[in-house]
Amino acid sequence: MTYQLSDRSLERLKGVDADLVKVVKRAIELTRVDFGVTEGIRTVARQTELVNSGASKTMKSRHITGEAVDLMAYLSGRASWEFSLYDDIADAMREAAIELQVRVLWGGAWHVDDIRAWPGTMEEAMNAYIDLRRSQGKRPFVDGPHFEIA
Repeated sequence: MTYQLSDRSLERLKGVDADLVKVVKRAIELTRVDFGVTEGIRTVARQTELVNSGASKTMKSRHITGEAVDLMAYLSGRASWEFSLYDDIADAMREAAIELQVRVLWGGAWHVDDIRAWPGTMEEAMNAYIDLRRSQGKRPFVDGPHFEIA
């Protein structure tokens, strides 16, 4: 099944880096999981709210500069936080990034600075990130909906 972005998602892509927009638009054509754009550009005030709530870890968010997007998975037309859906979306984003020759970083695998270079699935990349952080005695910060220009 081929999905398409809603008008609301397209509106949320306004002002976002043109290459990242191309990747998102191509990924929606390739994905096995429907998704939409929840956030593109953020204001400093919005970023401050997210940091204060613990939903974000930095005030240096690439959302502020238009170089990041957050995507939401939809299952049977309803928003879903089922994490395996985000692995699948990341696989579609990776495929689109390869096709369009755009460097993309995924918040599910922060240690991979360009998902095009990862040799396996994005689920494997995420698991490798989690293992790496734990081996360092640190908590992983897995942000599956987040993608940014690398």
